[in-house]
Amino acid sequence: MIRDGRDPAAITEAAQVLAGGGLVAFPTETVYGLGANASDERAVAGIFAAKGRPSDHPLIVHVPDAAAADHFALRVPPVARKLMNAFWPGPLTLILPRRPEVGAAAAGGQDTIGLRCPAHPVAHALLLACEQASPPVHGVAGPSANRFGRVSPTTAQHVASEFPSDLFVLDGGATPVGIESAIVDCTRGLPVLLRPGTLTREQIEAACGERVRLPDEVAGAAPRASGTLESHYAPDAKVRLMDARSLQTALDLLGPDAKAIAVYARSILRGSAGQMRRMPDDPAEAARQLFAVLRDFDATGVKLIWVETPPDAPEWEGVRDRLRRASAG
Repeated sequence: MIRDGRDPAAITEAAQVLAGGGLVAFPTETVYGLGANASDERAVAGIFAAKGRPSDHPLIVHVPDAAAADHFALRVPPVARKLMNAFWPGPLTLILPRRPEVGAAAAGGQDTIGLRCPAHPVAHALLLACEQASPPVHGVAGPSANRFGRVSPTTAQHVASEFPSDLFVLDGGATPVGIESAIVDCTRGLPVLLRPGTLTREQIEAACGERVRLPDEVAGAAPRASGTLESHYAPDAKVRLMDARSLQTALDLLGPDAKAIAVYARSILRGSAGQMRRMPDDPAEAARQLFAVLRDFDATGVKLIWVETPPDAPEWEGVRDRLRRASAG
């Protein structure tokens, strides 16, 4: 059931569905989320069941503003406050200490919780309406609206293709960012980047005023976080990353037998692959298109998707991460 996210009546109805313990798919600037009342354990269990997601794999909770984070966060460290001020609303999730009385199911049973304030106008309107619903919903748990481990959705039609027709879907158009938020752990005394996004590490460091570490640079186990499994974001076709020279050599060797292969590359290649799409040179545009391209390739029935490895540059880190996980299955 797809509804126009620009319609205030649809927003109000969606908020009441969430307040009643139901599920609603909604757009954010990154990807579409499958939402439930983050404080309702039964509703959150519905997300895990619908996605086929392990219940100990935490969800990101969406809040309307930084002040609303206090409902779920036991405390907000200074570094997290700096990042909120710099990037909220926007594509950044912060891992914070969790209040023990709220959000346990959404947090996968951990004493930490991932919070994000989305920038999409439909998501923002929904979160504000949720606060006015009866009973009020103070935060919406919202992992990507797809089956667990599969390619994230960037349109309402992607969502509708994966779930029963009675799922309430707010249509906000194609998502403008296209890959999930960066995740920064703020619970260990210094910022740790658990998942890259379109925000670069340099941007995050400039905002918080210190170097951002990677998980293997910090002692102790990192909190579990959404979208950080080694194999994730995978289409049905097998994804393989290759440099341009290897791609061209493989196409030359296969010749007409490359019909069952799709190719996504920045370089101009010769060959007779079943599908060939050019990856944009701009990393932000490549991120915006990535998941939709993988879904389009799957729809053609190809068995293999060969992708030119993106540049080893900070602005490509999020795209490289998603492709590496998509190819790991």
